Amino acid sequence: MLHREGRQGERSFRVEVDLLSRLHSPYLVELLGYCADQHHRLLIFECMPNGTLQHHLHSTNKHQPLDWGTRLRIALDCAKALEFLHEHAIPSVIHRDFKCTNVLLDQNFHAKVSDFGLAKMGSDKINGQISTRVLGTTGYLAPEYASTGKLTTKSDVYSYGVVLLELLTGRVPVDTKRPPGEHVLVAWVLPRLTNREKVLEMVDPALQGQFSKRDLIQMAAIAAMCVQPEAEYRPLMTDVVPSLIPLVKNSCSSGSSRFQNHMTSPRY
Repeated sequence: MLHREGRQGERSFRVEVDLLSRLHSPYLVELLGYCADQHHRLLIFECMPNGTLQHHLHSTNKHQPLDWGTRLRIALDCAKALEFLHEHAIPSVIHRDFKCTNVLLDQNFHAKVSDFGLAKMGSDKINGQISTRVLGTTGYLAPEYASTGKLTTKSDVYSYGVVLLELLTGRVPVDTKRPPGEHVLVAWVLPRLTNREKVLEMVDPALQGQFSKRDLIQMAAIAAMCVQPEAEYRPLMTDVVPSLIPLVKNSCSSGSSRFQNHMTSPRY
């Protein structure tokens, strides 16, 4: 359930109801109903009992860390969600606030994307961009969007790349408690992503070395492309999805996920 107030809250409420009433995908959280009574606004969503990806990666009271196979599957679920919004929704949808707190996990740790209050529909038919005021979350904003307000689907791709880096490293996008030079995750990671030894050094310690080095290097390469400073060098989500599918299948066959029994779902 979601309760919002104020002018921006009213806009977010209307956008979310409009989008989720007509967009249906196994990778998007389902809107079950809503209430608009005088000044009260309420959204009711399907239950996602395992909460947010943010909690499982960054909470101090997390119980069991996400294993490698589950992280890969979450990455693929999120990629398919954004691919659906960018390529299959009519008009196309730019999420504009994709981040770990907006990735929810069901009872089998399948991921679904939520919170479409800041989403934008359509784009300029000539150059594929929208001019808008900058909204979103620090650490996830694409550089060109943060500096000029020019929004494209590649803005979502950048945010997705940041989430991939969180899955790889276990670090938050911005952490001022880190040593100098390590405050901003993308700035710290990007120069290291071309060096295999450094990639292995920055892996989340919670994984305890339980991962395929080859697949991890491949996932790091995908993340590196997604967070390129220049939007034109970032891939489309339709390119990201087929790059991740073999990694998920590898993790399933090797049994590197606690939830491999659910990996044969039609979602894949």
